[in-house]
Amino acid sequence: MSPVARRRKGRNISGVLLLNKPTGISSNKALQRVRAMLNASKGGHTGNLDPMATGLLPLCFGEATKFSSYLLDADKAYIACARLGQITDSGDADGEMIEERPVPEITEEQIRQVMDQFTGDIEQVPPMYSALKQNGQPLYKLAREGKTVERKPRPVTIFQIELISWQSPDLTFSVRSSKGTYVRTLAEDMAEALGPGAHLISLHRTHTGGFAADAMIDMDQLQSERDQELSLDGYLMSPDVLVAHFPQKNLSATESQRILHGQDVANDGNLTGMVRLYDAEDQFIGLAEATDEGRLQPRRIVVTEQND
Repeated sequence: MSPVARRRKGRNISGVLLLNKPTGISSNKALQRVRAMLNASKGGHTGNLDPMATGLLPLCFGEATKFSSYLLDADKAYIACARLGQITDSGDADGEMIEERPVPEITEEQIRQVMDQFTGDIEQVPPMYSALKQNGQPLYKLAREGKTVERKPRPVTIFQIELISWQSPDLTFSVRSSKGTYVRTLAEDMAEALGPGAHLISLHRTHTGGFAADAMIDMDQLQSERDQELSLDGYLMSPDVLVAHFPQKNLSATESQRILHGQDVANDGNLTGMVRLYDAEDQFIGLAEATDEGRLQPRRIVVTEQND
């Protein structure tokens, strides 16, 4: 059998699992561990969390991977703790200490004033210890070689920053931000504005898109149930949860067949943008895009045993 024809090993299952990523492992390693527990043939995640970070990491399996990109663009929320007066090369506790400074008397009012300065549309210079690439080379690999390259500032939006506690030298805060925001960099920049600099000692993601931390499942619990030979499939949500923010249209049997064969259908509901499509049995079959000609053109279709 040729490499092209070789099938992936594992079960052909589809769905979304909300993992509470433990600290100390990469997002990809967390994905591969859960994928192995589920014996899933295909998987992906929806936005990287640093190895040090914990919290909400939506994992997509099977047909759900077709829709994961719609969550990559979603807003995210975190709880972070920065230690002032200690600066590391990576901006977090995984890095090497490169500078220590005295921490002066800082009031909560001063902290809130600085937080206000960083709320709204701002620009961030991405950290060297990041997965961004320059000339095909990840920045973190260059950083490990002791190299520093110029990075262009990138626009991000900080919707809200709130002070949770200030117990010198540790500053705990919550932040809600747009995609592409580096909370490490935000903490460093705020601490520079306060004077002593800082590095992040903890980061926990609480929300991404419409998903919240209260629906997460711990890796240890998954492993425990797997060790007991219990099914983990009950933790999988339907792929359409990734696109729940789009309007919905239910199709007739004839319309469903047209969509599944790549043909458009009438947009009789005057819907705009991307539209979730469901068949006559209320099963999610994919996404279509409303055209200027009053039609719905299929864009991403769910493949099942019934329509394969």
